[in-house]
Amino acid sequence: MKDLLVRAEDQWFDRKSGRIAAKDLARPLIAFANAEGGILAVGLSNGQVDGVPTKSVNAIRQAAIDFTIPPVRTQISTIEDDGKQVLIIRVEPGDTVHTSKSGDCFLRIGDESRKLSLAEQQALAYDRGSKTFEATPVDLTINDLAAELTESYQQSIGSSSVKEMLYARDLIDRHDRLTVAAELLFDDRPQRDFPSAYVRILKYDSDERGLGSQMTLLEDTRIEGPLPQQIMQAATKITQSIPARQQLTQSGLFNPVPMIPRDAWLEGLVNAVVHRSYNIAGDHIRFEIFPHRVEITSPGRFPGLVDTTEPLQISRYARNPRIARVCADMGITRELGEGIKRIFHEMKTQGLSAPIYRQNASSVTLTLKATDAVDPELLAELPRNARIILDVLRLQDRPLSTGQVAELVGIARPTAKRALEALRKAELVRWRGKSDRDPRASWHLL
Repeated sequence: MKDLLVRAEDQWFDRKSGRIAAKDLARPLIAFANAEGGILAVGLSNGQVDGVPTKSVNAIRQAAIDFTIPPVRTQISTIEDDGKQVLIIRVEPGDTVHTSKSGDCFLRIGDESRKLSLAEQQALAYDRGSKTFEATPVDLTINDLAAELTESYQQSIGSSSVKEMLYARDLIDRHDRLTVAAELLFDDRPQRDFPSAYVRILKYDSDERGLGSQMTLLEDTRIEGPLPQQIMQAATKITQSIPARQQLTQSGLFNPVPMIPRDAWLEGLVNAVVHRSYNIAGDHIRFEIFPHRVEITSPGRFPGLVDTTEPLQISRYARNPRIARVCADMGITRELGEGIKRIFHEMKTQGLSAPIYRQNASSVTLTLKATDAVDPELLAELPRNARIILDVLRLQDRPLSTGQVAELVGIARPTAKRALEALRKAELVRWRGKSDRDPRASWHLL
């Protein structure tokens, strides 16, 4: 019980007071079913067990039947604490879009059950077909899975057996059949049945691919195996292959750093593996490394109707909720809806151009360019100290006083002041303060 009281609410867990009206449970039930499923603990409030009144137990047990359309599938158990009842409602991921009796639709995003607009609801409906593919049964048994993988994961989540672990993550259907998700995650070589489920890493020695005898391809590596292993092995290979450049680092020295921030391309790689459309045969994930950019292409479009010119407005949505959940348990993903935002943040912190997303009829491509976000001609006109200060402000990612800038760059305060004024004139930084003697005055990166 203590674990339920202190556990943080997230993508798969929510708490509600025992005094909640049964009809008000429709929102979290629908939100979980429309996302990856989850657990709803009813009878906990403000860090205390307030319990579900006996007269309300039946109504809460029937809430999914009475207030959701189509009825959300749930499994309900009871925990007693000092005579008080707490209902644990386990919500299964839905195979269709669920709404309330009034037509409202909700989706679990992080720790929030967010109401969807009609357009978002339509987009969700469009994507349900591909979302259910990972739940398709396969002709395998538990003994066919890699024992070292299943047993390690079983122990990590505290299940008493591998079968219980598979049930807990909806990797076995109601007829005791393993699913596509189970095979992709835990079979030693799922490519036997899904030959396109692999990552291909291509490295070129030119920014153009070239054709025929003019092709500039240097390396072509194919990474197979279960999905978690693919991500780790691909990350190792890419780390070795990404070109580096000299750049000011946190140590205050110029050191070789990857041309594209690791956290940015790694987030792109993980998103590609976890959220690709595995029902699309004949295509694979491509991670292409060029001297001044990387391109990550994943089979499958963004869910529903999406404007790729506004990627930061794309709502979090897991096409493969079971795969996403297991990868989150393994620490591969955080699943807080911050994937795209994190990529943008990492590129911005390094002062690089914003990520570019493109999609065609069957795939999405993410391009990360190793080009400065500042106009190269403008950058060339700046004094050397000004360019270093720009790097320092990006690395610190917070406002700094003139003295702090001078100390971090290792130059005199007047020199720092002149360089900062050059940056202000170029409209790259802003000074905020009441006067030149204001001790709280600081420089802000624009």
